[in-house]
Amino acid sequence: MRTAEQNQELANLLFPNHHTSVEELFERYPKRDVKQGEMILRFAPSPTGFLHIGSVYTGMVCTKLAKQSGGVAILRIEDTDKKREVENGISMIVNGLNGFGISFDEGPIDEKNQRGEYGPYMQSQRLDIYKTFAKDIVQKGNAYPCFISEEELELIRKEQESLGVRTGYYGKWAKWRDASIEEIKEELGKGTPYVIRLFSTGDINNTFEMNDLIKGRVTLRENDMDVVLLKSDGFPTYHFAHPIDDTLMGITLVTRADEWFPSVPLHFEIFQKLGLQQIPYAHFSPLMKVDNEGKSKRKLSKRKDPEADVSFYIDHGYPKEAVIEYLLNLANSNFSDWRIQNPEKTYNDFTLKIEKFNKAGALFDIVKLSDICKDYISKLTAQQVYDNSLEWAKLHNRQVEKLLLENKEYCIKIFNIERSGAKIRKDIVKFEDCKEQLSLFFDELFPDNYEDIQERISKDIQREIIKEYKKIYSTESSEVEWFEKVKDLSKRLGFSIDRKEYEASKEKFKGTVGDVAMVLRVAITGKTKSPDLFQVMSVLGEEKVMDRLDRYISKMV
Repeated sequence: MRTAEQNQELANLLFPNHHTSVEELFERYPKRDVKQGEMILRFAPSPTGFLHIGSVYTGMVCTKLAKQSGGVAILRIEDTDKKREVENGISMIVNGLNGFGISFDEGPIDEKNQRGEYGPYMQSQRLDIYKTFAKDIVQKGNAYPCFISEEELELIRKEQESLGVRTGYYGKWAKWRDASIEEIKEELGKGTPYVIRLFSTGDINNTFEMNDLIKGRVTLRENDMDVVLLKSDGFPTYHFAHPIDDTLMGITLVTRADEWFPSVPLHFEIFQKLGLQQIPYAHFSPLMKVDNEGKSKRKLSKRKDPEADVSFYIDHGYPKEAVIEYLLNLANSNFSDWRIQNPEKTYNDFTLKIEKFNKAGALFDIVKLSDICKDYISKLTAQQVYDNSLEWAKLHNRQVEKLLLENKEYCIKIFNIERSGAKIRKDIVKFEDCKEQLSLFFDELFPDNYEDIQERISKDIQREIIKEYKKIYSTESSEVEWFEKVKDLSKRLGFSIDRKEYEASKEKFKGTVGDVAMVLRVAITGKTKSPDLFQVMSVLGEEKVMDRLDRYISKMV
């Protein structure tokens, strides 16, 4: 063990021109005035690729918990891995989260601008801060320079494997932890690259208890690894930056993904060696997906699952509010009951509770998400559906955009079909589906192929139905009058208007009134299932209805 004087000498050797003290940093970042119950939370993504839906989930949880408590939500960018960083990665994160209504009180606005008094909020701009704490922890004898090469580390790993012991840099394998000042000076003189490592005093055989706000009371083994704190390029590892940044920014609870839970013993030791007060943890279980035909569960993967990428939802036009509602239900399963009881409220009125989080990992189900999206869109006005569809089309479909812009009132009438009354339409999952709905009303989108119903009703009978229907069709009829005319037509052509009567004596009839309506539906919409046929015809108008009927007959030739 080095003496206090030797540690002081070592700190000055490693950081000869760095004179900022830890005390000065605490003066620069004074303790926040936090009232009882207020939460100061941070979301700290890395700008290394596309925005994962899990990041939207974590960002939503962070901002929701902070703001409902009257606290502060902070966005901090962990951009210390420059090799993996992508161009405009920060803007992708900020804009992607903003698109889902997730905004922060402090943090980067884009690559150049930030807001808040506790910045910089990008770790690459906080290197002097990490250097201050690195010098301080070396001076305390809790860290040291390590000059070991990658080749030497590989040899140690192989030797450990051959001996059947844990791999890693610890104990007797940590050759530089007890190096003399002279040995260190020699390597510094040669310009040998080095890192700053933790001088761990933990014992893997010892355990301690900690209370995770989601996992509950857990027992963990102490850390004994001399992990890297400051890399050779001067950038910190996450393990080193996390206690420092969260302390200086006044974070009251560290909310983060479950993947960091195994690092808790290490982080506890680093907090202690830095002389910082331990901050409580809440580890969220990852979003899971049923795999292997329902036989197993795995984490939602950005490599395997297209729905892991936020662009999937944007490209297909999923309503972002509905996506957030689904994520809220994954976080707190009582949200769905709350939504039923509070149909007129927004999700901002819901109180998210940490104690109700799923400990095992919430299952991400695209089918359930689709159901929530259907419900959400069914409650929008026709104008709102039009506006959202236009917003989607402007970025993803020029043909649909043109139709929407040039036929606004007509399109609003289309979107208004089955949007009121006892039977509310729920077949639109995402705004991409607007093209399918519009296809019934615009010839340029109308399908060339019709659904085949010849097995149920022959072509000759279909022609007869359409020919006779054209004689009675009138735009002046109400829906009740229209259906009465269809029933009269059905009886006249030998179809039953009573299902029980038909089932009892099928040989007497050509079919049912439902079959007649189906012929008309296919002729007018191309499909056996469509929105309310009367409303569709009302929007189309007489000329187009007649044209569709004639077109269908010509296609049957």
